[in-house]
Amino acid sequence: MEIIPVIDLMNGRAVHAVRGRRENYRPLQSPLCPSAEPRAVLEGLLGLHAFKTVYLADLDALMGKPRQTAVVSGLLRAFPGVCFWIDAGLPEPGWAWPEGRGVVVIGSESLGVEISALPDARTTPFILSLDFQGGGLLGPSALPDRPDLWPERVILMSLARVGSGAGPDRARLGQFIRNHPGHRFVAAGGVRDARDLAALEVLGVSQVLMASALHSGAVDGAVLGRFG
Repeated sequence: MEIIPVIDLMNGRAVHAVRGRRENYRPLQSPLCPSAEPRAVLEGLLGLHAFKTVYLADLDALMGKPRQTAVVSGLLRAFPGVCFWIDAGLPEPGWAWPEGRGVVVIGSESLGVEISALPDARTTPFILSLDFQGGGLLGPSALPDRPDLWPERVILMSLARVGSGAGPDRARLGQFIRNHPGHRFVAAGGVRDARDLAALEVLGVSQVLMASALHSGAVDGAVLGRFG
């Protein structure tokens, strides 16, 4: 099971995400890095562990503002050995990051109510994020019941648990893993410590997105070394 650190970007800086309430996000303060400058944050994370993959969330784009293209492109250039998953809203047909790198993540919240806005997973490479807030899905309500439209890899994002210390939504994760064995599921939101990670690995989770537990030290280099 791979651990993937998350960097949430807002107004050119890394911010601390809590429960999906973006209007309340503040610049990240972490013992891993001297500032909230995105490059410093990523350097701090890579100093903690040799992460192969990093998740970038362009919150400006997700809130309807222009993409932070210069910030993201700068990270792609500065860290050529890292695979970046990038959620920056619904891309236009044929659009790609200037470096030709970066795996596109499409969150259900970016689709509005139209399930037809989702690209064809057979011809367009992307990762789908099913974004849950509380008990409901943000986006097309039918999408969780249309696995024929999903790509192989699907993130189960529990926004209300992000940065909350509430623990991951193991019930939902387990249900999706059991019902859709042909897909690889990524847990996101609420992971607190090594016990949560061990439980998710047993559950069959493919990868885990996390941030708060890394910056707080609850998940340190020794813990990370136990996982892929």
